[in-house]
Amino acid sequence: MNPLPTTTLSQLTPAQIVAELDYYIIGQDDAKRAVAIALRNRWRRQQVQGDLRDEIYPNNIILIGPTGVGKTELARRLANLAGAPFVKVEASKYTEVGYVGRDVESMVRDLVDVAVAKVRAEYMDTLKENLNASVEEQLLDILAPKPTMIDTLDEETAPTRKELKTKLDRYREERTAKRELLRDGALEDETIEIDVEEHSQPLMQIFSAQGMEEMGINLPDIVNGGETRRRRRTCTIAEAREILMEEEFENRIDMDRVIREATRRTENLGIIFLDEIDKIAASADTSESGPDVSRSGVQRDILPVVEGTTVTTKYGPVRTDHVLFIAAGAFTNVKPSDLIPELQGRFPIRVEMDRLGAEEFLRILTEPRNALIKQYVALLETEGVHLSFTRDALKEIAATAYEVNEKTEDIGARRLHTILSTLLDDLLFEAPTVKKKHVSITQGRVRKRLDDIVEDEDLSRFIL
Repeated sequence: MNPLPTTTLSQLTPAQIVAELDYYIIGQDDAKRAVAIALRNRWRRQQVQGDLRDEIYPNNIILIGPTGVGKTELARRLANLAGAPFVKVEASKYTEVGYVGRDVESMVRDLVDVAVAKVRAEYMDTLKENLNASVEEQLLDILAPKPTMIDTLDEETAPTRKELKTKLDRYREERTAKRELLRDGALEDETIEIDVEEHSQPLMQIFSAQGMEEMGINLPDIVNGGETRRRRRTCTIAEAREILMEEEFENRIDMDRVIREATRRTENLGIIFLDEIDKIAASADTSESGPDVSRSGVQRDILPVVEGTTVTTKYGPVRTDHVLFIAAGAFTNVKPSDLIPELQGRFPIRVEMDRLGAEEFLRILTEPRNALIKQYVALLETEGVHLSFTRDALKEIAATAYEVNEKTEDIGARRLHTILSTLLDDLLFEAPTVKKKHVSITQGRVRKRLDDIVEDEDLSRFIL
C-alpha cells in the first residue's frame, strides 16, 4: 500500500489563510484572523517535540454576530481550506440525555465519518491510474472476449496452427479497436452485462450509553457464512466503469490503515463548527420548567466533548482533547455570558462580527469569486442572454438591501438574494424566448422595479 497523502495545512501561513478567505468573504477581518491563527496553531502543535505536545490544547472560538454576516460562509470556506476533517453542526438539534433526539457525541462520530471518507478518497486518487488500467482490461474482456482455444488429441477437429494464428490476430485487432473507442468515450452509452457484488446491508443499530451507533453488521453475510454473493446486472459502460472501479478499489485498499490515519487526523486536526450555539443558551429570566428539554442540560452534555473525552465510534474510540471547536451565534436575545460558566471557559476567544452596510453589500455583489452578479450572469449565459449591470445600478441594489434590512428584519447579505431574484424575475422567466439578447440593468430599471415594494413596508416584508 502506497503512503497516504498528507494534508496541506502546513503550507498555509495565517496571512495566506486570510487572503484565501478574502476571495469569498467581505470584511470580518477579526474573525478571519482568529480562525487563521487557530488553524496555524494546529500545525505548530504537530511540530512540538516531547510530552509537551499533548499539553497544548486548542483555543476554541465563539463568533458573535447577526444572521447573514458571514459566519456560515466562513465555516464552509474553512472546510475547503483546512484540508482537515471538518464538520458543521447545529447546536439546536441536540437534546439532553434521556430525551428523543441526537446525542451530542454524534457530532464526533460525524467528524470521524468525514475523516474516513476523505482519507479513502485521497488514497483512491493515488491509485486512480492503476485502477483505470485494470478496469479498462475488464471492460475489454467483456467487449472483446478472448477466443476459446480447443486443445484436443483428435487430429481431425483440432485447429491448425494457421487457424489459431488467424483467430488470435483477429482478436488482437478487435481488442485494439475497442480500446481506442473506449478511450475516446465512444462506447459510454453501450449496454453490457457484468457480475456485481450484492450490497444488501440492513444495519443493526445498537443502543448504548453513547447513543445509537450504526455498527454495520451485515446479517446476510452472517447467514451465508461470509460468502460474497454476486448477481448479473445490465448497465451502460459508463455505469459499469464506476462499479468496477469501486470493486477494484475495495480489493486493493487497506481499510485498517485508512481508519488509523483518519482517527489520527480527527484527534489532532479535527474541527467542529458548532452553529446556532445561542439557541441553547438560557437567560436568567427564562424559565426552563416543564417537559421541554432544558437548554442548560444540552450545554452540560456538550461540555465534556469540548473539554476532552473518549467517544465510541464504529471505527473505534476517538479522543476529543485536541479537536478545535468554533461556535457561532447571533446572540440577539441572550448573551455569551448566559452560557454555563464551564462552557464559557472552554471558548476563550470571542470575536464580534460586524453588521453589513450598503458599502459592504456593494462589494459582496461583485468582488467574491462566487459573487451573486457573476452567478446570475453565468446562469443567463446558458440561454444566450448577455446580462450586465451599470455601477449605479449595483449601488442602488446595495442601498435598497440596506434600507429594507433597516425597515424590517436585518438578515444581512441574504437580503441581496431576495432583491436580485425579485429584480430579475421577469428576465429569468422569459430568457428562453426573449429576442433581446443583450440586457443592461440600469439604476432607473432597479428603481422602477423595486421602489413601490420598498415604500410599502408590509409588502416588502413578504416579497423582499
